[in-house]
Amino acid sequence: MKKLLLLLLLALPALAMTVPARAAGPAVSLDRAPINLKDDASLQRGARVFVNYCLNCHSANYMRYNRMVDIGLTEEQIKDNLLFAAEKPGETMYIAMRTGEAKQWFGAAPPDLSVITRSRGPDWVYTYLRGFYRDPSRATGWNNTVFDKVGMPHVMHDLQGHIEPVYRVETDLTGAEHTVIERMQLVKPGSLTLAEYDALVGDLVNYLTWMGEPARVQRMNIGLAVLLFLGVFYVIAYYLKKEFWKDVH
Repeated sequence: MKKLLLLLLLALPALAMTVPARAAGPAVSLDRAPINLKDDASLQRGARVFVNYCLNCHSANYMRYNRMVDIGLTEEQIKDNLLFAAEKPGETMYIAMRTGEAKQWFGAAPPDLSVITRSRGPDWVYTYLRGFYRDPSRATGWNNTVFDKVGMPHVMHDLQGHIEPVYRVETDLTGAEHTVIERMQLVKPGSLTLAEYDALVGDLVNYLTWMGEPARVQRMNIGLAVLLFLGVFYVIAYYLKKEFWKDVH
């Protein structure tokens, strides 16, 4: 016990040093993602967006196409509408682009998206996908309010349209002037309204969240059933205990 307490005391300074480091980045205001893992229609729409817009560059190597039967799709529907990068529904969502080529084209290989919402959080991904704006200083012509100097182009700009920032000049305490973004404005409409685009991104993030743990709803339902059983069993066990011990003084 003494050795354990000593190790904990020695570890406290290291833990204290890691806390400021994790909170040192600039704060980003995130919008709440509309997550509902029981909405099969939303998950199906999100799967369609993912396959058409994300799966060209980003893989999902820990997800199999046929797992989407859990969101109400049949294997025939998967084959006819979603199976563009594979031959069989039992295959994983891999891509043909090689890592070396991706680094050459984008500067870094696009990450696998199997657990992206578990890593970044649904709110971060939802805000990120709606935060692209035109930036001529970037090689792709795009930047992002959540991920500054992002290397990814805005692959859904035909849907959202072109967003440009409106800048203002601020003066800090030292008297130095800085240009900051005041607001965003739509300069070229896309095929969707901004509200429709937000709904589409919401469906996509909903699907990405489900894909990160397809068994989550089932796991939670089983957990609730177990807790209910334990609650009922506790009442039965309590009265059995009273019955068995009623004559013991």
